[in-house]
Amino acid sequence: MSEFRLPSLSRRRAVVNSLTTRFITAGGISVIGVIILLMGYLLWVAVPAFIPASINSLNHASDMPLDILHVSANDSFEVVSLVRETGAVEFRDPQTFELIHSVSIANRPFKDVKPVFAAKDVFAARSNSDELLFFRIEHQVRFIDDRRVLVHRATWLFEESTIQLPMNTKRFDVYWREEQLRIVMDSADGTSVLREYQDVDEMFELEPPQDISIPSAGSNYQSFMGPRGRWIFQIDAATGIYRLIEVRSMRSVNPVNTGSLAPSTGSITTFSLLLGRHSVLVGSNTGSVTQFSLVTTGDRPALMPIRTMQFDKPIVHIESELRRKGFLAVDEAAIGHLAYTTSERQLATAELLEIPNHVAFAPRADRLVVVAGDTIRTFEVDNPHPEISWSTTWNRVWYEGYEKPQLSWQSSAADTEFEAKFSLAPLLFGTLKAAFYAMLFAIPIAVMGAIYCANFMSPGMRAWVKPGIEIMAALPTVILGFLAGLWLAPIVESNLTAIMLLVFVLPIGVLVFSLLWSRLPNSVSSHFDGWFAAICVPVIIALAWGTLASNEFLADLIFGGDARMWFFRNFGVDYDQRNALIIGIAMGLAVIPTIFSIAEDAIYGVPQHLVHGSLALGATRWQTLVRVVLLTASPGIFAAIMIGFGRAVGETMIVLMATGNTPIMDFNLFQGMRTFAANIAVEMPESEANSTHFRILFLTALVLFMITFMFNTLAEVVRQRLRVRYGNL
Repeated sequence: MSEFRLPSLSRRRAVVNSLTTRFITAGGISVIGVIILLMGYLLWVAVPAFIPASINSLNHASDMPLDILHVSANDSFEVVSLVRETGAVEFRDPQTFELIHSVSIANRPFKDVKPVFAAKDVFAARSNSDELLFFRIEHQVRFIDDRRVLVHRATWLFEESTIQLPMNTKRFDVYWREEQLRIVMDSADGTSVLREYQDVDEMFELEPPQDISIPSAGSNYQSFMGPRGRWIFQIDAATGIYRLIEVRSMRSVNPVNTGSLAPSTGSITTFSLLLGRHSVLVGSNTGSVTQFSLVTTGDRPALMPIRTMQFDKPIVHIESELRRKGFLAVDEAAIGHLAYTTSERQLATAELLEIPNHVAFAPRADRLVVVAGDTIRTFEVDNPHPEISWSTTWNRVWYEGYEKPQLSWQSSAADTEFEAKFSLAPLLFGTLKAAFYAMLFAIPIAVMGAIYCANFMSPGMRAWVKPGIEIMAALPTVILGFLAGLWLAPIVESNLTAIMLLVFVLPIGVLVFSLLWSRLPNSVSSHFDGWFAAICVPVIIALAWGTLASNEFLADLIFGGDARMWFFRNFGVDYDQRNALIIGIAMGLAVIPTIFSIAEDAIYGVPQHLVHGSLALGATRWQTLVRVVLLTASPGIFAAIMIGFGRAVGETMIVLMATGNTPIMDFNLFQGMRTFAANIAVEMPESEANSTHFRILFLTALVLFMITFMFNTLAEVVRQRLRVRYGNL
């Protein structure tokens, strides 16, 4: 029988080392894999927002009625509605265009139809006898014997009552929101009348109206209701001259400005109002489409050109989307150009084959219906995210109503005609601003505290202080944010002068106390060697209490009463209660334990033979600290600072609860901000899956991920270089 022998010690160590190496390697690869997968997922969700749009032909049919006045479609594009001159509304299958159902409105012929709520299928029709009536096209879903059925109706509103237009009315336009209905009517002699109905309810007859005459602009002018019914645009289609009329009330209708919509070169061929009626899109014979937006913040309200898109051939028709700021520009070659105003993108083109009489987007803008003569065509529009481009996310964009281009984030509003603003620049600025003020507060305290704790503090006191500070890292940041927003912010606001002076009072007071302490006999001070920090605590408390108690006196002495008003009067600086100062203090307290712990370990871990050698050569403790200890520990200190910075950049709850979450670009210490992390936390629960807002939030997360990855990589590179340079000391 052979003798059993245990493996040698060296062999067992080799096996253990091999297993350990493989385990650590597998763990490192797993971490890298998780990072790559995380980044890949963020890219997978964000990238579709930048995929180009497309328009593809679906179906077409000939032998359609020639008297079509308007065309529309329902949300799911299961039916196409045609309004005819006979007063009938025909519902047709968008695949075969066969007639499904037909309804007659008022049994009288129409000569003009205008959408009132285009996205809600509410229309105003003008009869041959100059009567105006309102109707809604409805597509109700019902389940009959567990089978889904669409019921198509055209409902005559206001209890089937009509509005008699003045004699010789050439054109009309309608604004109807909630309980207010306004109609502007142009007569052949150039006069215009504004009519208003109050307490409007579609289920009841209209109350008696109130009319007011608008000063004549000429028979060539066409009147259009502007945004919110408070403005009237009178435009001469031939010359491009416009007149802007403000409607404050039916007692105050005044022309406020005139101007020109004519392009710099060429002449106007067509124009159309954009969703919300804040802007007019003007096409020219040179192929340009210019957006003129109503700007009311200057000395005189005006329609200002904010962007121009250039196409190849003269534009003959412009059709706006029903729920977004996009449009289709048709040129004289019957080419449809899909574009979006906010992002200033030309998205896709489609061959329409003929100059259309009518063009209509489906409410979701995913289908397009084109009527030309007796032919009707449908197109599929793949354009889910037209608002996004490199320009809208990082560069200044000229939004409707603004005097100049802005960097702005505003993803939603109560108004359905809202123009989404997805600039990431204010969020990036707010993220860096919050991290900067937090690090400005945390670095001096944490690093200086680490130096004192590792080199000058007695072992007994260090045994209490270091664990106490490190355990602060476990304090939930939601508590810090709660305390900062509801407790600290009001205290700082009411004692602003004292809080600002504490930055100078505390260091100077401690220095003075240190100077006095150094004058004590060695027989006294030696008994407290290493405990000076504990002795300073009552001094710091007394200085802070005294400064805060003297706040009113100091405010009167320095700022003449109120520090906030002084800053506003002299520098135009507003004071928000939840601002960067609060964030600097609260987030600094969250970052200090991390920086302190790593930096203190690095300083304390400096080999003692280096310290003893320096002291033996005659260097003082401070010289040894500055020229030996700090240089040797510099890689660890730098790593501590960068880890703290990464912690501050990714902080969520403190900035969420202790700032106003206002996405502004102002470095002012007394103003708030909105950070990437807080923005994601606030808006992600309310975003619609796969919407533009949803994908831009994932893009925000990707940018935040890249920022932290970049800073951590830079920190590691610098740390390794410092380690190589000072590692041989």
